[in-house]
Amino acid sequence: MRKLKVPNTYVIIAVIIALCAVLTWFVPGGQYVKAEDGTLSYEAVDAVPQTWQVLSAVYHGFVKQAGIIVFILVVGGAFWLLNATGAVEAGIQRFIARIGKRDILVLVALTVLFSLAGAVFGMSEETIPFVGIVVPLVVSMGYDAFMGMLVVYVASNVGFSSAFLNPFTVGIAQEMADLPLFSGMGYRIFCWAFLTLLMVVFVWLYAKRTRKEPTVIPSAPSVILSASEESARPLTKRQSWILVVLLLTVVALIVGVTCWDWYMPEITGLFLGMGIVCGIIAGFSANKIADELIAGARDILSAALVVGFASGIIVILQDGKVVDSILHGMQEGLDGSSPVASLSAMYGIQALINFIIPSATAKAAITIPIMAPFADMVGVSRQAMVLAFQFGDGFTNMVTPTSGVLVAALAMARIPYAKWVKWVWKGVLVLLVLGLLLLLPTALLSIAEF
Repeated sequence: MRKLKVPNTYVIIAVIIALCAVLTWFVPGGQYVKAEDGTLSYEAVDAVPQTWQVLSAVYHGFVKQAGIIVFILVVGGAFWLLNATGAVEAGIQRFIARIGKRDILVLVALTVLFSLAGAVFGMSEETIPFVGIVVPLVVSMGYDAFMGMLVVYVASNVGFSSAFLNPFTVGIAQEMADLPLFSGMGYRIFCWAFLTLLMVVFVWLYAKRTRKEPTVIPSAPSVILSASEESARPLTKRQSWILVVLLLTVVALIVGVTCWDWYMPEITGLFLGMGIVCGIIAGFSANKIADELIAGARDILSAALVVGFASGIIVILQDGKVVDSILHGMQEGLDGSSPVASLSAMYGIQALINFIIPSATAKAAITIPIMAPFADMVGVSRQAMVLAFQFGDGFTNMVTPTSGVLVAALAMARIPYAKWVKWVWKGVLVLLVLGLLLLLPTALLSIAEF
């Protein structure tokens, strides 16, 4: 029997764009209009059926995601240049020799750290460069690239989903729902601790199951690690200074994001500067530095292209004037439901919307003004409604093809999207079910706080 072949990522995206274009011919047009008092009202408008626009949507998708595309190319080039110095491989060998059999504890510590980062300051795009650092580390320990994604990207998304101080989800949603800022923190901390504990258990079990001999670092395919041969080699002065620059870069990233509101432009510049400085310390010529940056950008170009193409999905739905119609139809379907059924439906709607509006901030601006008064009508607390928004927004981030962050992180880990979905979908399903179970007690509370 001929084995079923998974379609190319670009083919999958093209099919989704075409299906979205078909939707614009059958779904009535509509839009939400904001009144002077800040409330949103829905009004019908003429739909704009999409035809040849499926081709121009790709162009607009690239324009829409230009920032993250540039970020991917620059960071990819910077890490390629960093790897060319040989300092990372040498440093990893020294690290492995030091930790010995305590490597699983390192993985657990990383899991808790990144989950906490997602819960406190909403780490999302910032995970991309960390994937480039941690994946080679865990692969050199004898694990696979999925483990690197697990302790960085998945852990931060679990924290993001169950956040208790995240200003981009909890803060914005509670403000729009007229709730005290970061109120209801007690139950959110419980949710975060519970889900993070499960993450730690899974990391531990997955590490026990997949541990094998050190292998090839995916970000530097020509380098094969051998602890017995390399761990005894001391770092050169140049390598030591390069690792110091890398450490200072990570510290600057954390401080910049948490204290100075850094975003894509600043982070891109930070890692470009890191790559150039490391090249200079390594003794590379100007031409060598430029060649390595270009080689890294070329190596990761496919991932940058995927981000632009995937953004075309959202462009088609927005240009067709059907996004708000879909949201309105979902909202109308909740009328007359019980509190438990209504909250469960809100949760499901937020999870589905995440596939067409992956931005948490944009989704909050559209959905919270609608869901908040509806929650009052069906007897669901607004705190529970906000928690449903958090869970629905966060868990599906790990599979939605329209998420530029996911695509970029997979590119840094050298994992194809289709292969990633096949590996992670069961875990996402478990998290979605757990999210629903954690929501159910809040549906039975009629008070504003829980």
